[in-house]
Amino acid sequence: IRYVVSAAATEEALLADLLHELEFLYDADPAQIETTLLIHPYVLNDFLDYNDFLEVVDAAISELDLGGEIQVASFHPDYQFAGSAPDAIENFSNRAPYPILHLLREASIARAVEAFPEASKIYQRNIDTLRQLGLAGWRALWLEPSA
Repeated sequence: IRYVVSAAATEEALLADLLHELEFLYDADPAQIETTLLIHPYVLNDFLDYNDFLEVVDAAISELDLGGEIQVASFHPDYQFAGSAPDAIENFSNRAPYPILHLLREASIARAVEAFPEASKIYQRNIDTLRQLGLAGWRALWLEPSA
């Protein structure tokens, strides 16, 4: 896993970093770099702006002719699925301490699906687990144990 913390403070600078990382991942030996987490703590902290930027991400993949080669998963501190309340527990499946663009090789995803025939159920299982845990249970996971 390649971890890149972007210093970008504007969407334009983040796009430049994204283009670089898409090309870098595509050109890299998969045995050396399988996936990249592009962490960008200084830009797109508003979830709606971040969500809008995902269209720019898709356009960048098309511009570099990387469709079918690389896809991007999205994580954000305030991630919110369409139609869900901001504090709905299922949103936590895509939350992270900072906004992150996770660049994934589609070939890697295909291998994972082959190795785990029920891979498509993982997402729903995660949501079900979060719902069983509930918001109070989730928050309790992050509290320090009492003395």
